[in-house]
Amino acid sequence: MVHAENARQAPATPIASRPDTASDRARPGGRTARVRANVMAAVQAELAEHGRDGLTIDGVAARSGVHRTTVYRRWRTVDGLLVDLLTMGVDDTWLPADTGSLETDLVELNRELHASLAIPPSLTVAVIAASFRSTDAATALHDFWKDRYERSAILITRATDRGEIPPGTDAHRVLMAATAPVFHQLVLLRQELTVEDAERCARDTAAAAKAGIFAHDQGGHQ
Repeated sequence: MVHAENARQAPATPIASRPDTASDRARPGGRTARVRANVMAAVQAELAEHGRDGLTIDGVAARSGVHRTTVYRRWRTVDGLLVDLLTMGVDDTWLPADTGSLETDLVELNRELHASLAIPPSLTVAVIAASFRSTDAATALHDFWKDRYERSAILITRATDRGEIPPGTDAHRVLMAATAPVFHQLVLLRQELTVEDAERCARDTAAAAKAGIFAHDQGGHQ
């Protein structure tokens, strides 16, 4: 659930740096954008490989090819790097896949999420763990996931428009039901969960949504 120039190829991770494009080079501030992209790519790699304790200004500077003074002047601290990494995710163009049905939309969403959490080294897991060490990073992580779930709500809107599920179906509850088991098993319990298991959670949630489990009645009750 994160940045991609092509939404269909977007991984479900909190971060992905923007590539250096011709438009970046042509417009004013293009060098600044490239510096940020290079530094954020280095942050991703360092964090995934070494975790929060191994993430340093010096390591990021060396890996990115950006002078340490520049990194320090712009981001000041490791927490500043983490916050900007998550902010970059909120600024991207990611959207969930449109496969034509709620079931397969949720399956695709869970496949992306599973790939981001289960395939090591997981940047997503590293960012989640790091957020417990910083109030600012925790706030940025909350904002990132809130944004991702708000974007993903389009799955429920489309399914309602197609007549697959009842009007008034609660998008947040549907998305939580589909994705929470994946987070719980892989992040909290740190136990194996196959991609087939993740797909099953999505299909079960779609079936429950079609049955009206997540719909509000006309009085506003569930």
